[in-house]
Amino acid sequence: MVVAWLPQEWAWQAVLLVTGLASLSRGSDANMLDTMLLKNGWKGDSERRTEESSSSSSTATVSAQNMLWCHCYHHCPDDSVNNTCMTDGYCFTMVEEEEGGLAVLTAGCLGLVGSEFQCRDSWNARSRRALECCTDQDYCNRDLHPTLPPLMTSDYVDSSIQYMALFISITVCSIILGLILVFCYFRYKRQESRPRYSIDLEQEETYIPPGESLKDLIEHSRSIGSGSGSGLPLLVQRTIAKQIHMVKQIGKGRYGEVWMGKWRGERVAVKVFFTTEEESWFRETEIYQTFLMRHDNILGFIAADIKGTGSWTQLYLITDYHENGSLYDYLKSNTLDVKALLKLAYSSISGLCHLHTEIYGTQGKPAIAHRDLKSKNILVKKNGFCCIADLGLAVKFNSDTNEVDIPPNLRVGTKRYMPPEVLEETLNRTYFQSFIMADMYSFGLILWEMARRCISGGIVEEYQLPYHDLVPTDPSYEDMREVVCIKKQRPSFANRWSSDECLRQMGKLMSECWAHSPASRLTALRVKKTLAKMLETQDIKL
Repeated sequence: MVVAWLPQEWAWQAVLLVTGLASLSRGSDANMLDTMLLKNGWKGDSERRTEESSSSSSTATVSAQNMLWCHCYHHCPDDSVNNTCMTDGYCFTMVEEEEGGLAVLTAGCLGLVGSEFQCRDSWNARSRRALECCTDQDYCNRDLHPTLPPLMTSDYVDSSIQYMALFISITVCSIILGLILVFCYFRYKRQESRPRYSIDLEQEETYIPPGESLKDLIEHSRSIGSGSGSGLPLLVQRTIAKQIHMVKQIGKGRYGEVWMGKWRGERVAVKVFFTTEEESWFRETEIYQTFLMRHDNILGFIAADIKGTGSWTQLYLITDYHENGSLYDYLKSNTLDVKALLKLAYSSISGLCHLHTEIYGTQGKPAIAHRDLKSKNILVKKNGFCCIADLGLAVKFNSDTNEVDIPPNLRVGTKRYMPPEVLEETLNRTYFQSFIMADMYSFGLILWEMARRCISGGIVEEYQLPYHDLVPTDPSYEDMREVVCIKKQRPSFANRWSSDECLRQMGKLMSECWAHSPASRLTALRVKKTLAKMLETQDIKL
């Protein structure tokens, strides 16, 4: 009944046990029980103790076999011999940085307990070290060569650098902002010191009587002495500028465009400057309005104005209109006789001489150098005389202070007409006479352009620019420097010039104008007197 619910094997063992106990009680041999228990997998206490002792001895044998010999250095136990030690864990080699940056190498044994964590050693900012472990063979740590990890800054240091960078950025931005404000202030003050041409000021237009012509207005302005030789009053200029009707574009250059316009039926030339050429516009306006500037051989100035809205600005310079255009255009399409040649040459040098000459007086005229003299900047009037234009690069000389007033704009002259001292950058900018002599070199080239188009013996050359046969169409500074300064070449004379007295004298004149040394060049007044004598010789009356 008791064993009925047990598994079959256990039940059988229980039956045997009961039977055995019954036999013992009947005085049977006690060894029968032992025999049964052994047969059924039961062991006595004495056998278990025997097994445990044998197990311990085998474990000790295994442990002895797993001991590892290691090389030790700076980390040897007291009982070590010949720098060796024994461990049940790992051999290690460690390199560590001491104070002063010296790297110290250490080697030795690590016990099994905790060695896994020690072999995964992590370094920090205060102690730089590297640890490597091994267990593959005795003295394996002799082959380990750990190296120090790279330097890294802590979060604190990174934060300090960030704050420092922020401080430097704010300081630099503040300085830049300050410089911009100073620049804007001085620009504002400079604008304030200029004549006010802007039409943004709501002023009433000056009334101009219907019958008044431009010539009448200019003559009236000169007669009442309200600016003798320096142009119309500013309000009259603004009124004229507003009333001009643009008809057609007649030219375009690096500074802007030239239009033919009409004011009360009279034709005028309107030079419209690009906004980037404000300095040229202001300089040219200033030169034209210089006291005693008006001359027959200087382009007649009428008005200057700034027109603009919030989105665009136009800088106007209004002058006399000459239908023949520039000397460059005129010579390309017309040939000259001796009379026409001398008229063009004499009127051109007369205008240049007036520019170069200082007029003394209570309100005198300063000496002015053109700095961009060329055939495209000389206009031909209807009567065959010339007038000089484009004064945007002109320099003035103040004899009272002995100062040269050089315009601040970035434009330079025309490379083809530049004298040697400008190409070589040896021109003395503090000496005004240097600019005067540079103009005379350019005028010599203009005389050559004129003389080529003069007919003598039924022969005339086609129009060409100076150095056309020596440099490219758009020469560089290097091209011009090589020809003018290094080789010292000049435009060539045609053979026919030697057989024509007028052309021969013109050739001599231009050669003395374009001399390599500025001091050897003729002055404008000397050239003017020479041409006047040539006019008398030819019996030509102007």
